[in-house]
Amino acid sequence: MARRGTNVVRLAAAGAAAGVLLAGIAVPAVGGAGFGLVSAAGAVDLRPADLVEPPPAEVTIVQDARGKEIARFYEEYREVVGFDEIAEIMKTAIVAIEDFRFYEHGAIDIEGTLRALATNLQAGKVSQGGSSITQQYVKQVLLNSADTEKERNAALEASYARKLNELRYAMGVEKKYTKDQILEKYLNIAYFGAGAYGVEAAAKRFFGVRAADLTLPQAATLAGAVQDPNATDPNLGRKHRERLLNRRNVVLNRMAELGKIPPAEAAEAKAAKLGYKGTKLPGGCESSKYPYFCLYVRHEILSNPDFGKTAEARLATLNRGGLTIRTTLDAAMQAAADRAIRKHVHASDAPVAAQALVQPGTGAIKAMAASKPYGPRKSRNEISYNVVADAAHGGGIGFQAGSTFKTFTLITALKQGMKLDDGLTAGAGYRAPGYATFKNCEGGSIGDPSHTVTNDEGSPGWKTLRTGTWDSVNTFFMELEQRVGLCETVETAKSLGIRRADGRKLQEYETFTLGINEMDPVTVAAAYAAIGARGRHCAPMAIARITDRDGKTTSYRPKCRQALDPAIADATADVLSGVFTEGTMSAVGGIGRPAAGKTGTTDQYAAAWFAGFTPDLAGAVSIGDPRGSQRHKLAGVTIGGRYYGTVAGATLPGPIWKDTMVGALKGVEPSSFTPVDTARFGGCGESCRPERRDTDAEPESGSPDTAEPDTPEPGYGGPGDGDPGASEPDGGDQ
Repeated sequence: MARRGTNVVRLAAAGAAAGVLLAGIAVPAVGGAGFGLVSAAGAVDLRPADLVEPPPAEVTIVQDARGKEIARFYEEYREVVGFDEIAEIMKTAIVAIEDFRFYEHGAIDIEGTLRALATNLQAGKVSQGGSSITQQYVKQVLLNSADTEKERNAALEASYARKLNELRYAMGVEKKYTKDQILEKYLNIAYFGAGAYGVEAAAKRFFGVRAADLTLPQAATLAGAVQDPNATDPNLGRKHRERLLNRRNVVLNRMAELGKIPPAEAAEAKAAKLGYKGTKLPGGCESSKYPYFCLYVRHEILSNPDFGKTAEARLATLNRGGLTIRTTLDAAMQAAADRAIRKHVHASDAPVAAQALVQPGTGAIKAMAASKPYGPRKSRNEISYNVVADAAHGGGIGFQAGSTFKTFTLITALKQGMKLDDGLTAGAGYRAPGYATFKNCEGGSIGDPSHTVTNDEGSPGWKTLRTGTWDSVNTFFMELEQRVGLCETVETAKSLGIRRADGRKLQEYETFTLGINEMDPVTVAAAYAAIGARGRHCAPMAIARITDRDGKTTSYRPKCRQALDPAIADATADVLSGVFTEGTMSAVGGIGRPAAGKTGTTDQYAAAWFAGFTPDLAGAVSIGDPRGSQRHKLAGVTIGGRYYGTVAGATLPGPIWKDTMVGALKGVEPSSFTPVDTARFGGCGESCRPERRDTDAEPESGSPDTAEPDTPEPGYGGPGDGDPGASEPDGGDQ
């Protein structure tokens, strides 16, 4: 009796507090001990309040260049359904576990509120909710309509003031809607975990069925999930699924206890497995047909101040703004890139091939393709980052670009007045005469007299700008870079938009011309596109226009500048055109229209590239092992079902580029390069070929470079591609 008396005292105290909270409402007698409570009318203003119910966050739709949807971005994956589109067993389950007297009480469940108040007073804090389904709906509306962190915190605040506001709004909702309408709204707004908002999305995400087709164990699972969806999120691992299974069984027990289902049926349902399927959420980049392009667009918006002053504002714009984003993606060109990569490289291969297509003169990205699908599951050969782009757009550290960088040294020589037949003698090896031979852009002496760059089986001798480029002779370009200047070469590269994929400062070593910096295909393609556009460099762009939810359209113009004298770009294109006829791509051949490009193979076959362009389209292809290109070389590998002793620029990247361009430009009228200004660049100037002697080395005529890439001497310093212990490679090319 003493214990019972203590409980009565506690309940009386709770009742007194409830009398203040529930002022203005007639309260029936409640409590097993026969305790009665009548509220103190007028003590608190608890009149119904009108709840503003803004529409839920709107989905942003991403389209290709022709207006076809390619992806959706959203903050909440939700599909609103009607009351009759929800299985009856789902309605029964949610009411049983969340608010079993829902159809009996008004806006407020007095018994539930009193029980919660008694517990809270005893604990000295708000430790138990006691909220009705109507109150929970109100809370979700307030939370979803919050625009600031302060408003979100207020919607979740554990205080009686917040509870009082919820009660006022709940009363207004109960006056406005029927019980069935309230339950429908609640089931459409509630979060169930695994990114699924609303019962329809949850049914599809969890079990691959519509809400109308949910079974008893499935309905009980979803009903159990709403209490703490983050703790029971089945997408987060085994422990979370175990907690969800336990919650499902709690719901089943409750349904049996209330007589909603027979005990035997509850026991049978508890014996069933969880059955979580994890159906992919629709619309995101992972489920897009063009995931890498989708990722690029997403990161472009999230990192660009044009779309919001803060990161939080940009994310809200993307996920809640109801935008229609028209992109630059060309579906036909994308298909050509995809086909070409699949022809040569399999998704199951350890190395990954990646390609970007960029339009000269605009910077518009037309396609982004890779040999591996995007996603987190290695068991399905997926890759979890944007291998086509830089880190700022969801990419990784990239791969060293090899001799594609020799083009920047060639351009620098032309800028300094050298003519196409000017040249120099390239030895079998190159060693810097002194530390001051090469200076970085800070004026530091970084020459390395202890290191020799070699051609291995290359062809030393007299080389002109043409033949040295066609044959891609390492020692020729080391001599040429020494003549024109390392910093000057770096500045040329920067003027064409070259920056490291990881966002770090370009590494300015003497072997810069051999491509020691890690790059991404988008950046390299845009640099080569500038040559095709007669020196006009345009920043890569993926978004053409955006229409907001009110129908206002904002168009985005290319961000371009004249990086090179047009005549210098023309001369560069002329030299690089010979790569297909006289140089490293001669065995692969051209594409049936004017084209130019450069192969690239890095030191010891760590990665391989081809970058090329026509006046209409440019592209860059890379291939390397994402596990670490310095540890996993492209030597003695099987790719695309074919064994390769070594993989060079013309071995795989070149053929992929060729097949892509033939398909991508099908039906496009060929354009020609502007002829070289022979008065300015024809013949030779101060570096003409010395008078021939019978003992001279081999002739200057171009021939395919069969040399293996350079092997640096032990101890050559500088970071590689991020692999632990990697040394600074020389680049090199075939």
